[in-house]
Amino acid sequence: MVDLEKTLFDLCVPLTTHPEALSVKTLSSTSEKEILLYVYADDKDIARLIGRRGALATAIRSAMSAAARATKKRVLVKFEAY
Repeated sequence: MVDLEKTLFDLCVPLTTHPEALSVKTLSSTSEKEILLYVYADDKDIARLIGRRGALATAIRSAMSAAARATKKRVLVKFEAY
């Protein structure tokens, strides 16, 4: 079984300038077929993780969707600044 929090964290760390401020949390979702992952980081790092027009965020979400394929659940990734 893939640890989705660690996978998402490992994807995001190289893209941040303040990796010590980065954290990933799994929160409960209204549907049992969904996994809700929140990425918390510094303001500038969140902007970098989202990218221009959300291009990098879309790529991160696609990678997480592929990683979660074995769980047969939908993964939702949200980005929040501290």
